[in-house]
Amino acid sequence: LLTSRGFYMGLSSTMPVSEGVRFCIFDLKRGQHEGQELDKVLFFYPTDCPFTTQLSVIGLSEGLITFTRIFSPEAACEVIEAERHSHVFHEAEADIWMVMVVEKNKEAEAIWRIDALQRVLKEVHSLFVMFHGSVRSLLEKEPSGGLVRSHLYFFITDYLTDFLSGKKLQLPFFRDCLKERGTVQMLTVGRDAAIDVESLVKVLESSCPGSSSCNSLIMFQDLLVSTTLSPDDTLNLFTYAVLRLTPRVLNAGTNSWSYLRKSNTASHVTGSILGNFSYPAEDIYGSHDTSPVGNGQRYHVPRPLQRGKWSKGKDGFLVADIWGTEMGQVSPATANVWLQQMEERMYLCIYQHKNLTVILLIPYSSMMNGDQGLSIVRQQILENAAVKIIKVEEKLTRGWGGENAYHVAGYRYLLFDSDRNISRASPPVKVTTLMKDSLLALSKLREEVDLEKHRAKQDAPGRENDLEICIRAKNNAWVIARVTRGKELYMVLEKANETLLYATDAVDKFSNRYCDGALSLD
Repeated sequence: LLTSRGFYMGLSSTMPVSEGVRFCIFDLKRGQHEGQELDKVLFFYPTDCPFTTQLSVIGLSEGLITFTRIFSPEAACEVIEAERHSHVFHEAEADIWMVMVVEKNKEAEAIWRIDALQRVLKEVHSLFVMFHGSVRSLLEKEPSGGLVRSHLYFFITDYLTDFLSGKKLQLPFFRDCLKERGTVQMLTVGRDAAIDVESLVKVLESSCPGSSSCNSLIMFQDLLVSTTLSPDDTLNLFTYAVLRLTPRVLNAGTNSWSYLRKSNTASHVTGSILGNFSYPAEDIYGSHDTSPVGNGQRYHVPRPLQRGKWSKGKDGFLVADIWGTEMGQVSPATANVWLQQMEERMYLCIYQHKNLTVILLIPYSSMMNGDQGLSIVRQQILENAAVKIIKVEEKLTRGWGGENAYHVAGYRYLLFDSDRNISRASPPVKVTTLMKDSLLALSKLREEVDLEKHRAKQDAPGRENDLEICIRAKNNAWVIARVTRGKELYMVLEKANETLLYATDAVDKFSNRYCDGALSLD
């Protein structure tokens, strides 16, 4: 059956039931001749999968992509639902495909929302580009594929450690339906504090050479306070900061999203967990020396997602040796990122005082003296901005209501602006009080909303349809979705009255009281 989003097929996957997740990246332009099929494989998880399994999964994926293009030449395939597996697709770049194959296993609570899995694919690609540039550019730099395979291998295996529960990947599932990956969580700041933050930003950007092109991002704990970056660059840098840079991460030695999950070993994993990912044999790609083992010795491969590598120096600046040492250089490379909007590589200069993290991005082109120039910038920040940083941190701390600051009694909710990629939600500890049936019902409701939004986008591009759905779950809880003008509200009411009128009235009261400003649903 062909739907507006993909295919629902009665085929049965040939993968063993125990093989829960397959994740691959391949290039359709490569390996077009017999005997060269493996050239198109750029990354495959699990990394120790036999050569035949890799070709089988990628061959099936390529066939499905080609087949669906017959019916939908303008819109790329996004999902194929088989009897025992969901095949999730994302065309990250032209002819560069990322595919995740997940096993359907209701007994193991493996109930996925496709959009949530796609967001994982989009996130890892966006982060990869921010640090390494596009996959295609690396292939053009070295057509044999060894360079890009090395970068993808280390980057993605480091990224996947955040999803490990024991030796298995725990991807976003129905218990995560009141979270929205790929969004920024903002701190509500009072007028006086906002003025101080604005003053701090001006001082920071005047402290570095070429100040007109410098940018900054300021965070309080895991929340965004201020940014001068484009929305996409803000999202990518914010995501990285939450994963590896915030005080919660540095103090706990783990990424700050792990605490959102139920108790599992993922929250205690360190960088050494990469040992669970086996290196492929050196001859796995035929005559080409493209294995990560060989390439790790041949190429300079920075590993910005290694866990536990960032630390706070005595001067307050964060330091890490994960960028390694470039060819011909004696000292370690300095942390840097590629900003898509500005199309320029930037040095990362990160200062942290208690709960406040300040990230200054300095263009490569403005730093003629490299590390020596960065040392001067750091000194100027300490001299010119240190007092303001302390003042802003103290003011934000006084106005902060704690991790339950955005809890609304009686409600469990997720509110986000899909146009601006901003979200706010009930604190994770409050969400854990919900019953399984409530979360299952909301996850299914969100899946239906995702499909409806996709249909509307195809039928009338640029037109946004308002939508409101209220459903009674098996446990008599109300699960509610309200979509209007690019803003979405999802809610669970387990202690609501019997009537639908009461439930809708409760949602209206919530909206009138809470959904204002940038996330207004009025």
